[in-house]
Amino acid sequence: MVEYLEGILKIGNLVLALVAGFVALSLVKVSHRRKELRPWLFLIFGLVFFAVQEILGALRAFKIFESPFLTHINPAIILGLLIMALVSQIHLGGKR
Repeated sequence: MVEYLEGILKIGNLVLALVAGFVALSLVKVSHRRKELRPWLFLIFGLVFFAVQEILGALRAFKIFESPFLTHINPAIILGLLIMALVSQIHLGGKR
């Protein structure tokens, strides 16, 4: 019963991640035109890896696929992209 509830919550998280992904894709076009939005590209790629992480979580909850390697590497990539976005935003803000 707990695994079933966990799977339903993971699917809900996945739907929200996909909605955020569509918003992020719309920001890609805008970030190419406006220089001050360039650090958002790192966040967009981080969002893609977050969606992959949610898919892996849903597959693990339903006992379809489990990979400890991917579930540890993926958050590290997300964190790295978040740090890169933060540093580039600070660097961009310092130029003004």
